[in-house]
Amino acid sequence: MTLAVVTLTGVLGLVVGSFLNVVAHRVPRGESVVRPPSACPQCHTVIRTRHNIPVLGWLVLRGRCYDCGLPISVRYPTVEAATGVLFALAGLRFADQPTLLVAYLAFAGIAVALAVIDLDVHRLPNVIVLPSYPVLGVLLALGVGGAGLLRAGVGAALLFAFFYVVAIVAPGGIGFGDVKLAGVVGGMTAAVSWGAFLTSALGGFFLGAVAGVLLMLGRRASRKTAVPFGPFMLLGAWASILGASGIGQLYLERMAMS
Repeated sequence: MTLAVVTLTGVLGLVVGSFLNVVAHRVPRGESVVRPPSACPQCHTVIRTRHNIPVLGWLVLRGRCYDCGLPISVRYPTVEAATGVLFALAGLRFADQPTLLVAYLAFAGIAVALAVIDLDVHRLPNVIVLPSYPVLGVLLALGVGGAGLLRAGVGAALLFAFFYVVAIVAPGGIGFGDVKLAGVVGGMTAAVSWGAFLTSALGGFFLGAVAGVLLMLGRRASRKTAVPFGPFMLLGAWASILGASGIGQLYLERMAMS
């Protein structure tokens, strides 16, 4: 049963990942994600259905447009594959909780779209972040008990408030898009456990700091270079949801014993 769930969610993730490529390209430009159909960015020829199969289509075409022969960015199959893997991992994590699985699959899709957009244009669009609150809130309400939903609400408020204070005290460090995303991340991680919430909150800053140091060592950034924080916040959140929550839980237990 678990294998079937993982397989189905993985395949679903590949399909959703193909759509998220469209979302990540068009939403920052204020364009419709429905029309017109996907087309080659070079020659503008509409992509044929047989070439639009996630990952496989890009491999069959050897990374080039069928009509004009110009290269197609490897980013497209990468986003599709990453979404497929994340969906499969979510399926493995929540295989025995189908209602809750739906909530975290939705969060996975939102996370991939926002991470790609933030890396591209250093923005977290309100048109994706703000609707995430009611959508994920309703899905969580269907999947967790009263205590879990209350914990999610408190977690969302706490992380939102913390990021808001940071944004006010140290302007330029994080943006208000990060503040709004923090509420979503806080809610979705706290719904799992307080350990997941704490691991996610600390993990985002840790991953961001490590990436910043590596970029500077590689001379691809300086201390003044703006590095988008949203992807690291989301990576920390998913790491905690998928199993790293024990780090935060251990810390909480040590604090309770001291």
